Amino acid sequence: MSWVKSLSFTELTLIGLFLLLYAGYLLRVFLVTTRMGTSHGKVFIKLVLRSVYFALLIIALLGPSFGESSKEIKSIGKDIYIAIDLSASMNAFDIQPSRLEKVKFELKKITSAFSSDRIGIIIFTSEAFVQCPLTYDQSALNLWIETLHTNLVSNTGTDFAPAMQLALDKLSGTESTISKQTSKVIILISDGEDFGESTREMAEKIEASGIKLYSIGVGTKKGSTIVTRAGVKLDKDGKEVVTRLNSKSLKDIASLTDGKYFEINSTKNDVNRLISTIKNIEGELRDTRSVDVSTNKYYYFLGLAVALIVLDFMIKVNVIRI
Repeated sequence: MSWVKSLSFTELTLIGLFLLLYAGYLLRVFLVTTRMGTSHGKVFIKLVLRSVYFALLIIALLGPSFGESSKEIKSIGKDIYIAIDLSASMNAFDIQPSRLEKVKFELKKITSAFSSDRIGIIIFTSEAFVQCPLTYDQSALNLWIETLHTNLVSNTGTDFAPAMQLALDKLSGTESTISKQTSKVIILISDGEDFGESTREMAEKIEASGIKLYSIGVGTKKGSTIVTRAGVKLDKDGKEVVTRLNSKSLKDIASLTDGKYFEINSTKNDVNRLISTIKNIEGELRDTRSVDVSTNKYYYFLGLAVALIVLDFMIKVNVIRI
């Protein structure tokens, strides 16, 4: 038998009070019966009864657990890499408070929805880097998400191919403990302004590997200017640069990899649809463990104690007869 909790100050105090008060009661009865010359032996009937149900209440409070049963625990999950565009255009304000800040907010929702899966973060512009390797640690993921900023990577244009290649390498290499390619996912988040030349080739490689790629377009068709530390970004002719969502490039990538395209704009948010879609992907069995569990059977002792309390009220013991 095991116990949910051990004897603490509370239980010891209750036991001490019971013994002290009942000792005082017995002493009082003993003195009265001695003066009146009557027997006080019958009072011990009540003492035994009350001691038994008080002990049962204490046992129930401690949570006795017994009876073994075997329970199989399965660890099933997916490996997910999220690639986030950190080009200067992600600072645009066509989505409040900005495209990147909105993405950071939604990323926390995505990571919390897949707490039983391993998630990694890749940041990119024309180059790509692993910001956070595959992990179950939600706190670490949220910390890395908070640090996302367009100054983390050199802003020399946007190229999807390096981020896609890096995610493919990580999910296909030793970092991923999952063997089923269908349980591996890449999420590409960008405003769609891709200036690379190898994106289609990389999309075909990902499709051939069996890994699903889902793209999220962030921004609006109307677009917005880009505000930098030096002010509004200007082109070589001195005109304000306006960045607009290019959904076509992101849709093409999703289509080539047998994935889906989702969008976040000023009136639409497909993040919940993305979460639902990925949850429908069957995860891979990582490991299976069999554990012995016991059940808290406090209610047996509590029920018996209640029955004895009722019996205590029903039994009348006359200690003093007049």
